[in-house]
Amino acid sequence: MKNEIIERLTSYVKVDTQSNENSETTPSTEGQLTLANMLVNELKTIGMAEVTIDENGYVMATLPANTDKEVPTIGFLAHVDTATDFTGKNVNPQVVENFDGNQIILNEEQNIILSPADFPELPQYKGHTLITTDGTTLLGADNKAGITEIMTAMAYLINHPEIKHGRIRVAFTPDEEIGRGPHKFDVEAFNAKFAYTVDGGPLGELEYESFNAASAKVTFKGKNVHPGTAKGKMVNSAKIAMEFNSKLPAEEAPEHTEGYEGFFHLSSIYGDVEETTLDYIIRDFDRDSFKKRKDLMQKITNELRLTYGETRVELEMTDQYYNMKDKIEPVKEIVDIAYEAMENLGIKPIVKPIRGGTDGSQLSYMGLPTPNIFTGGENFHGRFEYISVDNMLKSVETIVEIAKLYEAKA
Repeated sequence: MKNEIIERLTSYVKVDTQSNENSETTPSTEGQLTLANMLVNELKTIGMAEVTIDENGYVMATLPANTDKEVPTIGFLAHVDTATDFTGKNVNPQVVENFDGNQIILNEEQNIILSPADFPELPQYKGHTLITTDGTTLLGADNKAGITEIMTAMAYLINHPEIKHGRIRVAFTPDEEIGRGPHKFDVEAFNAKFAYTVDGGPLGELEYESFNAASAKVTFKGKNVHPGTAKGKMVNSAKIAMEFNSKLPAEEAPEHTEGYEGFFHLSSIYGDVEETTLDYIIRDFDRDSFKKRKDLMQKITNELRLTYGETRVELEMTDQYYNMKDKIEPVKEIVDIAYEAMENLGIKPIVKPIRGGTDGSQLSYMGLPTPNIFTGGENFHGRFEYISVDNMLKSVETIVEIAKLYEAKA
């Protein structure tokens, strides 16, 4: 099965599926549709039923039940797009067999090295088969590893009919990385009672709490005048932008926070004297604290408007998703089943909050409670991304075990 996993993942990551937040189409990029159609063909080939793809690139399929018991329909989901943080074009995956626990030279020519000095968790993968980048792109294991694991688990169940299970639905969705994954997801058509995103990181991760999330775009309008005659006339938008950012708590940023701590993240800044824009994301696990963060952004905006004029500062703030804990806790048994599945396989479950979001964050509020389970990957979204094939196999086994437990408990 390890070779099957390697073959699937290395073929998927070679398709450029980076999403594009500036696109208004769904999916936002053509490459996502290319991979989605590949997956449709593969689902049919392995023997899945009711394989569909809609006009927005959402792929769904069914593994029919092979038991007479009344088992709730469960689903497994992964997203086809990869992150926009680093290039995902011309991905050239490298397979490292029997990793020796030391550094890996990703790119000798450019002296790009995956080193335990920078990534202290690396030696724990000694003896594993790893898949890495060549140092010039991201890998795309987020979330093509999840696709690989779901596909491999379904193929295994089809080839082992002695394993009893209820009806299982799978879906592969676009544009998760830009926050739009569930926007056109048809929950009614998916027709599952519960689901799991296979979109986590290292072995054992099990997550049912996510941030409350918002985006904020702050635009500052200035007035440019020749600097030699600017006294009393020039208004420098870039300096107003700097003043805005300075009023946010400096320690409440991603680089200073962990666990349940929220943050303001300045993700980009661009502009000049005439106009400057700051893009932020706002994150917090607690709904009241989340509101206070948004209120602070508005308060700073109002203060600067009083100083520089009403038209000098524009704030656009949009909620993106909410903490899925509120929707999953009433059906916490779905988390407990995943926990039990991992323990049955000798995997230590690591229950922790997602310092980010998955499609499950939004799907849970759309009526489909959806916690998140691990893929086995590390260092997502960059050139040092890698994944353990051994732990991918454990993810496949976890999916199969979850299916078995639902049937056994029915």
